[in-house]
Amino acid sequence: MQNTLYVPGDSWVHRLDPVSKILLTVVGLVLTFVLPGHLLPALLLAAMLVLLGTAGVLRRVWAVFAGVALIAITFFVVQGLVYAGNATPALTLGPLTFYREGLLLGLRLTFRLYNILASTLILILTTRPSDLVESLVRRGLPSRFGYVIIAVLQIIPIMVEAAGRITDAQRSRGMETEGSLWVRMRAFIPLMGPLVTSSLIATEERALALEVRGFASNRKPTFLNDETIPSYAWPVRIAALAVLLLGIAGRVMLS
Repeated sequence: MQNTLYVPGDSWVHRLDPVSKILLTVVGLVLTFVLPGHLLPALLLAAMLVLLGTAGVLRRVWAVFAGVALIAITFFVVQGLVYAGNATPALTLGPLTFYREGLLLGLRLTFRLYNILASTLILILTTRPSDLVESLVRRGLPSRFGYVIIAVLQIIPIMVEAAGRITDAQRSRGMETEGSLWVRMRAFIPLMGPLVTSSLIATEERALALEVRGFASNRKPTFLNDETIPSYAWPVRIAALAVLLLGIAGRVMLS
């Protein structure tokens, strides 16, 4: 069972140290809200997708993008219809009229949504949570905060795996879990009870295991493996900072 969203690989992005990937993610997130218009955010998204493509994780990226497509569609529908600055009709579908200003705002919001996802996935999909937390703890992050980070990164895969296991168990006992919407709704309550209970039990077991291993100790921790930083890490960091400064400078000049 894989309890993380990490996709194993040996690309240059996978080999990059976690701190450099955090910097890439932060730069992407900042530029998402700094770059004006539509062209520059589109170019940023294209650059992020190229970066993810070189890491060999695009299949997982497309799955995430498809999962939030409904939100993107909502941007266009809501803003195209009710945006306060709507003035120029662009499309009429029966009684509904979509306006150009609202549709452009929906496009801008969609670029922001996907740029946020792409920037975050650079770190999540190519970095083992244990490597990420260990790298941060080496640099002074308290172990408790490290545990919070790794728990957040693992909670979704763990819950999905547990839900699948409970669904299979319920199905083996004769419960209908597939079919119409009503059938799925009836199966929801019997699923949520064991899921919440098992999550609470797992949390308690994890807390006991951490306490046994001296998690609350005030002594300086030691690490089993030496940290490996590739030779191209610093050029990547410098390039990321340069792009960030260019983006900020461009925004200031245009404002």
